Amino acid sequence: MNMSRSVVITGCSSGFGRQMSEQLARGGDRVYATMRGADGVNSEVVRELNDLAAKDRLDLRVVELDVRSTHSAEAAAAKVLEESGAPDVVINNAGQMFVGLTEAFSDVELLNQLDINVAGIHRVGRAFLPAMRRRGKGLMINISSTAGRMGMPFFGVYHASKWAVEGYSTALRGELASSGVDVVLVEPGPFPTDLLIKGPQPEDSDSRAATYPAEAQQVFEQMGSAFEDIFNNPDAPTDPGLVVKRVQELMDMAPGSRPLRSVVGIDFGVRALNEASAPHEAAQLEMLGLKEFTSLRPGDGNE
Repeated sequence: MNMSRSVVITGCSSGFGRQMSEQLARGGDRVYATMRGADGVNSEVVRELNDLAAKDRLDLRVVELDVRSTHSAEAAAAKVLEESGAPDVVINNAGQMFVGLTEAFSDVELLNQLDINVAGIHRVGRAFLPAMRRRGKGLMINISSTAGRMGMPFFGVYHASKWAVEGYSTALRGELASSGVDVVLVEPGPFPTDLLIKGPQPEDSDSRAATYPAEAQQVFEQMGSAFEDIFNNPDAPTDPGLVVKRVQELMDMAPGSRPLRSVVGIDFGVRALNEASAPHEAAQLEMLGLKEFTSLRPGDGNE
């Protein structure tokens, strides 16, 4: 099932976003591959995608969108809405992973992590959701992480952002249920993308890390080797294509049948946690008299 859809994807300069944009376009969708720095730092990526679209006759359109900017999100939405109307699917994929001793990050660095990973989704949603609600249907896929359902040392700042994405998306799903717009989460485990490699570490201007036992720094340095071992294991489910495949599956599912959470790859037990918590989360809404927010219903679209 794949009639041509209009799909907006953030963070398409590399990783999951780059692969999603190409694969969905090859499947016949009109894809808006958005990224920041389209005329600057990512201009080479733009050229490659434009060449690919021309060569293979794909409806793949690169649009500037910096999720840190409300103006940028609104400008991108205006372009998409003018060309294609309300998108069928919005995939919030853009993000960064800040890694290091949690205390060593300044409050400004913490806010930067939240700005990109959480407020970025909010800006994109505010830009596109009004048109999707008016239309009475649509799908928002928020790329979260198993890090949004667990916690381990040195990922505290990143965990804070992904736990926030989980709570934000769960609430938004209920609020949009009566509008016919679905919201789901995809929770990848570790994958060999640029996310970990390029993850900012704390500037630590006041040398907090130096006041920690040497063991802490040693363990942090060993974690990189541990992830490399995972990625070098041919039997480990670390092919980024698995995430793209799950996104396609969710897009193809009938409205109202999609699960809230989808774990992909090495799950660290998160899949079992999700299965155990799902009935409790539904029961919580019922206890609060909010049962009507637990299931998607067709919207009253007027377009």
